[in-house]
Amino acid sequence: MAIHVLALLAITLYLAAAGGLARPLLSGGQPLNRLALGLAGAAVLVHAGILLGMHRGALDLHFFAALSLVAFVVSALTLLVNASRPVAALGVIVFPLTALLIAVDGFLAPPTLPQAMEWQIKLHVTVALIAFGVLSIAAVLAILLAVQERALRHRQFGPWLRALPPLTLTETLLFRLIGAGFLLLTLTLLTGALFVDNLFGQHLVHKTVLSIVAWLVFGLLLYGRWRHGWRGQRAVNLTLIGMAVLVLAFFGSKFVLELILHRTLA
Repeated sequence: MAIHVLALLAITLYLAAAGGLARPLLSGGQPLNRLALGLAGAAVLVHAGILLGMHRGALDLHFFAALSLVAFVVSALTLLVNASRPVAALGVIVFPLTALLIAVDGFLAPPTLPQAMEWQIKLHVTVALIAFGVLSIAAVLAILLAVQERALRHRQFGPWLRALPPLTLTETLLFRLIGAGFLLLTLTLLTGALFVDNLFGQHLVHKTVLSIVAWLVFGLLLYGRWRHGWRGQRAVNLTLIGMAVLVLAFFGSKFVLELILHRTLA
């Protein structure tokens, strides 16, 4: 019962934060809403309490629990990004999705028991979660970049466009996040090779292969940016392709096994 109360509180805080951050997008040119960021910070703290309470303080990698955990990481990273480079639209997209995933995990998903893990596996999973979170934010930024470019191309100068950072700053932040995410994804693959038994076994081969494919896509994008100055729609497309492959690597098999075949796989 207490967890349900916390879930409702976190959902309310996330939605209130998203509403506060949306105001500059409607009025145009207003400073980032500090109260909204404060609400988001409180929501992240409550969300952490929910994860600790529902999943016994362990890394629960069952489908809905993992979605909520990833949403927590993405929301926390969104706060960090806004602390240095205010991008209100990030929170407007991320926080409502996080609220939705809390609702699903807290009220609709069946109860699960976290599987025991050695510290090496916990390290591997933690790095993977942070990598996924950073690249998720990069994917959201890529979508914003595409929207900005389309609006400028069609001369649609609404107040929401004036509230977004300049196109060059959005692109710079995008590639910084992709660079950080690529390094973390590299570390994820290395820790997996070191600590995970039978990385190419039947139960893990899809995750391994898809993660390597995503790593290659992001690596190609960074090389193209460095060598050929890739930007714009090509950067957006490769970012979204890499992220789509990574989503399949992280959640594709879990969706099929747990929701369709009703089996579990960590």
